[in-house]
Amino acid sequence: MTAKSGTLLAAACVAAIAAVGSIFELAYGDPDLGATATGAILAVTAPLGGALLWAAIRAGRAPSE
Repeated sequence: MTAKSGTLLAAACVAAIAAVGSIFELAYGDPDLGATATGAILAVTAPLGGALLWAAIRAGRAPSE
């Protein structure tokens, strides 16, 4: 694992935690930040987490220079 892939993987984990937390907040019915802000966080972090995970995998599989 390279430093770049590790950093991307850590960022993907943070984004996934934010997305799952937003899902639970919305499912509970009364989000602390409001439904609009929580929905926006979910809308941004769900695809961002996937993209960061994909980038981390690609960076980890790339040949070393």
